[in-house]
Amino acid sequence: MDTTFALFCVFSAVLLVAAFCVITARNTVHAALYLVLSFFSASCLWMLLKAEFLAITLVLVYVGAVMVLFLFVVMMLDVNTDGLREGFWKHLPLAGLVGAVIALEMALVLMRGFSVQNAPVPPAKDVEMGNTRLLGIEIYTDYLYPLQIAAVLLLVAIIAAIALTLRARKDSRHMDPSEQVRVKKADRIRLVKLAPTIEKASEPPAAAGEGGKA
Repeated sequence: MDTTFALFCVFSAVLLVAAFCVITARNTVHAALYLVLSFFSASCLWMLLKAEFLAITLVLVYVGAVMVLFLFVVMMLDVNTDGLREGFWKHLPLAGLVGAVIALEMALVLMRGFSVQNAPVPPAKDVEMGNTRLLGIEIYTDYLYPLQIAAVLLLVAIIAAIALTLRARKDSRHMDPSEQVRVKKADRIRLVKLAPTIEKASEPPAAAGEGGKA
């Protein structure tokens, strides 16, 4: 057993344990941290497969951005998960059946990918170019239209999420950009002319010598 196979077994075991802890952890923050650990383990497996770009992308995008955002949201909302767990055992048989069907479908689809006996050997020039450059060439040549369709779908999903969560609130303060564009100098500054007020000067007190005269 060489070092690569030993590392593969270690990272695969950590990935499976972390993924199992994600769905069994009682604390939401702990579940998110276990998911971060599973992402790190998956990126290490991709590094062993010499897919450095995918490994770095997984760490930067999911661990560095998505999971950090999830942790902030979970910590700020402080969701009570006790009510969410009600009826867990009642729906467990149906959920287990659906999970088994999904796992069987994924196994049928991915089973051919694990048979590496007839795997094509890449040309020598492709090996010298590196997987990052080859991935970019494949995406922007053979898979350009699927990439554009995925980008449009993500844009529609972002707009839909903003439209669903945007609600008018009475206590919120906002500015109308159209009113800001049409504003004039007279609307911002107003000169007010006030009448001068003259206070009556108080008389000086009488001298002490004059007050003492009879």
